[in-house]
Amino acid sequence: MSFGDPNNPYGQPQPPQGPYGQQPQAPQGPYGQQPPVPPQGQPGYGYPQQAPQQQPYGYPQQQVPQQQVPQQQAYGYPQQAAAPYGQPGMPGMGMPTGYASWGARLCATLIDGLVVALVPGILFSIGFGMVFSAASKLDSCAFDDYNCRAEASSSASPGVALLLFVIASLAMTAGGIFMLIQEGNKGQTIGKKAMSIRVVREDTGQPLGFGMAFVRRLAHFLDSIACGVGWLWPLWDDKAQTFADKAVASVVVKTQ
Repeated sequence: MSFGDPNNPYGQPQPPQGPYGQQPQAPQGPYGQQPPVPPQGQPGYGYPQQAPQQQPYGYPQQQVPQQQVPQQQAYGYPQQAAAPYGQPGMPGMGMPTGYASWGARLCATLIDGLVVALVPGILFSIGFGMVFSAASKLDSCAFDDYNCRAEASSSASPGVALLLFVIASLAMTAGGIFMLIQEGNKGQTIGKKAMSIRVVREDTGQPLGFGMAFVRRLAHFLDSIACGVGWLWPLWDDKAQTFADKAVASVVVKTQ
């Protein structure tokens, strides 16, 4: 009667042993190479790999801190409207503090007219004086006194008077263009600057530009055709506008 292997009293199967009681060696790869050992921290061969964590499709990726990204409005949405006449047209001109009074506008117009018409007015006066003096001498001569009439005609100097008229006209035109350039680019003529007022666009608060300033000057005929009521309209208008101002969407404001 056999009681089995004394080294295995419970009869459990033992792995096969090599000759002389040696443990069997691990299987080798082809040509005697050892199988690769999986690196530590990673699952062995045959285990499922852990997929990298990714956000679902359509979700925003890594967000940049809000301080680094300027806030912008979405495409197609209306931009923020600018405050009316809320920005100075040129640096150092002062911020608007309200609509200009009718008296300040009148004084500015008188100052501009004086500056533009002062020198041309003097030249026109000299030329007309020469013409009237010659005409009076001719009237004093008898109808048949040809010598007197010849002397009066020679003293009239019509060529000098005509030259004075031309120079005066050119000077007045140059002065008017200069005022338009100042009003269009800076919003202020000499008179408006003296009265601390300026004309700007109603929607943006910026100067009109030369083209719109010229159109505004032409549109003043609307203020005159209704018996001059348009010039007085700023006295009771909410925005102190003349008809010309309403036509080109301009306002005249006070500056600091």
